[in-house]
Amino acid sequence: MVGHMSENQDRNENRRDPYSEAFKTFIVSDWAPYSDELPARFPAAEYAAARRQALAAEFPGKTLVIPAGPLKTRSNDTDYRFRPHSAFAYYTGLGEDREPDAALVVKDGESTLYFRPRAPRTDREFYADARYGEMWVGQRESLDEMAAATGLDCRTVLDLKASLPSSDVLVIREPDPAITAMVDAARGSVDDEGDAALERFASEARFCKDEFEVAELKRACEATKVGFEAVVANLPEAVKAGRGERWVEGIFALHARHLGNAVGYDTIAASGDHANTLHWIRNNGELRDGDLMLMDAGVEVDSLYTADITRTMPIGGTYTPAQRRVYEVVLAAQTAGIEACRAGNAFTAPHQAAIAVLADFFEELGILPGTAAESLDPVNGGFHRRWMVHGTSHHLGLDVHDCAQARAELYREGDLKEGMIITVEPGIYFKSTDLMVPEEYRGIGVRIEDDILITDGDPVNLSAALPRSADDVEAWMAKLMA
Repeated sequence: MVGHMSENQDRNENRRDPYSEAFKTFIVSDWAPYSDELPARFPAAEYAAARRQALAAEFPGKTLVIPAGPLKTRSNDTDYRFRPHSAFAYYTGLGEDREPDAALVVKDGESTLYFRPRAPRTDREFYADARYGEMWVGQRESLDEMAAATGLDCRTVLDLKASLPSSDVLVIREPDPAITAMVDAARGSVDDEGDAALERFASEARFCKDEFEVAELKRACEATKVGFEAVVANLPEAVKAGRGERWVEGIFALHARHLGNAVGYDTIAASGDHANTLHWIRNNGELRDGDLMLMDAGVEVDSLYTADITRTMPIGGTYTPAQRRVYEVVLAAQTAGIEACRAGNAFTAPHQAAIAVLADFFEELGILPGTAAESLDPVNGGFHRRWMVHGTSHHLGLDVHDCAQARAELYREGDLKEGMIITVEPGIYFKSTDLMVPEEYRGIGVRIEDDILITDGDPVNLSAALPRSADDVEAWMAKLMA
């Protein structure tokens, strides 16, 4: 890989390669002019403008600073692929890898995007700056081009510091420590309470999705379906190749990058007993005929909205009787949870519906210390959580766990509303070492997860194109693996 840092940035003597004066003159000469044609408006731009108006109305007279965040070092002089902070993406409409070090500033009816526009090719940045130079990272937008694409007033980020007033300024603190320090210096103090209120509102504003967001999440689910199908078609090869969990992870990542921006989160490709580790992302295990594979994965489309879908599939194409029994209980729990996804119900209603089904099964197996009803007692129970540790639902959107900074009274303690999109993902996790579980069920882990749109009527399963029932999963796999 070509070294990342520019001559000015790199303090390692081994990486410096000074430019001669003759070269500096030579490299900036005889380049074709940039096009005068301005880009089309980004699809999210009009929706982002409405979101900014609502944000400004919530904080009248305040100057609101929303950073995109800087590049983050992966190792030495290489960075992670950039992804902007979700609040920045939400209020600018920018997706993919736009724009490191940028900031959106909103005050009343005015919004300005401060970013690093491209420099002329006669500038040293063109060839020597590894962070912004065209030869290093490609052709960046000019101020006029970015303004045309976003509908925002655009200025160079170098003007941000001078533009900040000394009072009534709030910043989302977490994304960019340098910009946060700049804001603190401008106002002469730290306003933790005010800054937290801005971050909280930016998170709560994303509870109910607009039509653009719903369409993007549908696209994410469609792309994720393609990725799952490719994985199933490649299962025989993954079994033969060894280290099959990595093979599965790679196949899905290929389709996520091809059809979208990336994976929305690290793929869980958990075979056998690994399925009983909730966040198994090491993915270094073998795939073996007779075992299940729990795959939890989602494509993040270019606008940064992500799907979040789980299927638990028999690696050989057919569930054993014990696997099928556990699977069908989880499916019944999920079906009950989805049915509870109705506007006006408590956010926790899908969870309560799902765990009631699971607790009955655990009572049937005789593994609870009492009855299902006793386990479901919120004060003195909870015994079922040994085999279903997590919650059944979370909000979904720009973040796989969206709206995470929202107040508990509006999130976990709140009600479902039309336009919300949540997951429903119950599971049963019978670890191979759990001696309380009947032997034939040990080592079986099953989770089924779909992305559900809350409407003014019946819930809409955005990921319904992927089969859910055991019979349908087996038929689907047989066709893809033929």
